[in-house]
Amino acid sequence: MSPLGKEIFRTYDEFGPVQVFDDGAKRYLSFGEGEEQSCVLKAEPHRLQHDYTRAMLLPLLFTQPRSALLVGLGGGALVNCLLHHLPELQLQVVELRHAVVKVARRYFELPRDERLTIIEQDVAAFFDDGEPLQTDLLLSDIYGAEGMDPQYFQPWYIEACARVLSDTGWLVLNCWDEHRGEHETLQAIAETFAEVYTCTVPSGNWIILASKQKNSIAEAELKAVAKLQSKQFGYSVSENLHRLYQVHPKE
Repeated sequence: MSPLGKEIFRTYDEFGPVQVFDDGAKRYLSFGEGEEQSCVLKAEPHRLQHDYTRAMLLPLLFTQPRSALLVGLGGGALVNCLLHHLPELQLQVVELRHAVVKVARRYFELPRDERLTIIEQDVAAFFDDGEPLQTDLLLSDIYGAEGMDPQYFQPWYIEACARVLSDTGWLVLNCWDEHRGEHETLQAIAETFAEVYTCTVPSGNWIILASKQKNSIAEAELKAVAKLQSKQFGYSVSENLHRLYQVHPKE
């Protein structure tokens, strides 16, 4: 048996397999070779299980978005969390694979909510089709069986994301440690955004968080908000706040 539990569903599309595993308490999404893409706690699908998804929501310490755009659905863990805790949020999701959307609805408690819009499209085409409404938070989590698609860690992608963000918006990129060497893209982020933070989590994910405006929240206030959110979200927000590092561009 897989370390993820019993395989309860498998299908294929042009990009490869989409598998669902169940260990009794949790459901796991895999795109092949038993590699875990998403995990949802069945009893509480809104409680994030992965350190990297928890780190991706660190902008909520600074802002309460009214709109968000998620690129890459996976099992919908971030969708469940955001809709559960932000009742006023309008959320758009761009997901390339129809099979992933179907599996998320059937096996991962993806809600049917009037605040949620799912667009089945390649994100490059989504940006090219015209400027969508500006959003306060853009979460980019584009992964396949081979890892992060490198075309979505290029300067053009950073610029496209920035165009759809509001003046106070945040961009969050789920990357790997290896992306620290992509100097051209990192320079584009530094030039485009007023503040840039990074957060490295034990799984090896390297999260980049970039804000369109400078934030004046004192450290003591951030710690207090993190303590409150830890109780609200059911995991330690403070732990990832301690890992948050502000990048100061060289003069």
